[in-house]
Amino acid sequence: MTQQILDDAEHRMQVTCEVLDRELAGIRTGRASPTLIEELRIDYYGTPTPLKQLATITAPEPRLLVVQPYDRSATVAIERAILQTDLGLSPAVDGQLLRIPIPQMTEERRKEMSRLVRSKAEDERVAIRNVRRDAMDHLRRLQRDKEISEDDERRAEDQLQKITDRYTGQVDEMGAAKEAAVMEV
Repeated sequence: MTQQILDDAEHRMQVTCEVLDRELAGIRTGRASPTLIEELRIDYYGTPTPLKQLATITAPEPRLLVVQPYDRSATVAIERAILQTDLGLSPAVDGQLLRIPIPQMTEERRKEMSRLVRSKAEDERVAIRNVRRDAMDHLRRLQRDKEISEDDERRAEDQLQKITDRYTGQVDEMGAAKEAAVMEV
């Protein structure tokens, strides 16, 4: 029973790390990367749809993204959505293509992006601690209801803390790596 709680907590922490990985991929580093805009939601016939489902996104040059919509009528909606993001990008419509030059980031913008990375990493650390707290509460409830012994509860709590430390370390590493990439000139 305790193993099931630990496995569930570990799975939830792993999902949290995956979410952080996707969020960090969308933060600009000064280099063109399709992951920068692929999760951008486009209002496509009244339905918010990820850009990667509406178009092909390529990075033919280090400072250029090219978006080629599958449906020509979606071009205007895609352009509008890209302009409304806080990424500071301005697409140029070239027939059916959208060319998005990635401008050089200023030092101020790099610091702002670095703060955003730290903020997202802290949010995920909090989420991991919340998962730990939920699992601890569940273990204590089991011990209080005499379904597990105090020793089993202590062992499970120790294992849970080790799992938490491991995933918190992963979040720290991911945040530090992205922060270094953002600050790199």
